[in-house]
Amino acid sequence: MSVTDTVADLLTRIRNSKDAKHKYVDVRCSKLNKNIIAVLQDKGYVNNFLVNEKKRQIRVFLKYIKNTRNSVIHGLKRMSKPSLRYYVGYQEIPRVFSGLGIAILSTPSGVLDGEKAREMKTGGELLCFVW
Repeated sequence: MSVTDTVADLLTRIRNSKDAKHKYVDVRCSKLNKNIIAVLQDKGYVNNFLVNEKKRQIRVFLKYIKNTRNSVIHGLKRMSKPSLRYYVGYQEIPRVFSGLGIAILSTPSGVLDGEKAREMKTGGELLCFVW
């Protein structure tokens, strides 16, 4: 089956897996997905990820709070869609839940979180919110 929006597919798979309390989830391999997952790992939302080039999959190991089995990720929301792109300047990058979440952007400097994009004074396409 062909998927036209790989970012929405990535977010939906992570959302469904964290709700079902799975240890890991396999997603489609693309450069954009790999960079988004790397930002999530840097910010502490996922433990680790492994890339299998042969199967064209990325295995994402989800992070849970110890002893309670509650996910660190509470929500994911796709902002820019293939039918309606959403671009912001560096001064217009929204703060997610007053800084408790992150905004992920695709910028000319690569895929960055909102804080790093503000520091570098670069805007771009607002891909998603994670909190």
